[in-house]
Amino acid sequence: MTRIFARRATLRRSVGLLGDFRHEQDDPDLFYGSLARDSLELIEDLYAGMTGQDLTGRTVLDVGGGPGYFAEAFHRAGARYIPVEPDPTEMHAAGLTVGGAIRGSGMALPFRDDSVDICFSSNVAEHVPEPWTMADEMLRVTKPGGLMVLSYTLWWGPFGGHETGPWHVFGGEYAARRYARKNGREPKNRFGVSLFDVGAADGLRWARSTPDGELLAAFPRYHPRWAWWMVRVPALRELLVSNLVVVLRKR
Repeated sequence: MTRIFARRATLRRSVGLLGDFRHEQDDPDLFYGSLARDSLELIEDLYAGMTGQDLTGRTVLDVGGGPGYFAEAFHRAGARYIPVEPDPTEMHAAGLTVGGAIRGSGMALPFRDDSVDICFSSNVAEHVPEPWTMADEMLRVTKPGGLMVLSYTLWWGPFGGHETGPWHVFGGEYAARRYARKNGREPKNRFGVSLFDVGAADGLRWARSTPDGELLAAFPRYHPRWAWWMVRVPALRELLVSNLVVVLRKR
């Protein structure tokens, strides 16, 4: 089912995204705009690969939707886009207004069972203390036969510490204290509070064991297609995969 997206997964795409991602702190419009386009393409391709259909009329729930940068991209594709975000400060950070945005926790989604066609989360699991509770919730609200996509940053990868990296490899608390000393302020992503140690093995274990979903694919989100084999190598994937995508069909 990944063959459509795999055609996009080129070295040129990887280099372009990496260049944009360097601007998360100093130019969030550039960073999130690039991430929004890539997220739409990812979801469109995976849904088409699974169902043969586009997103027209589909309800897409974005867990951890933040300030709403993804809304315009999904609306243009014809989807009904609903972001859920627990932090009101984050919801309004960009001054965007997204109709239907909901304040709520990914670990207790305020939706009925089997209520959305597609549930996805991009770069959020590493920011919640119980990511697999969130993953269970994502499957719960997805309709049978629907698509669930969880994409998250791996702790031991180069971006695992976010702005505190690469010092997070010596410990999250050490990296946070070092950042505060150097910059005179606490990092936005504080280890143990809003940033947690989540690995590839954790996500694969959950995806393979959940009774509510069928694991369809797992691959590095930002790598070219010829590097996807790394997900199959236990120690290597923790260091080099950087961001893991797990794709499930709701049973």
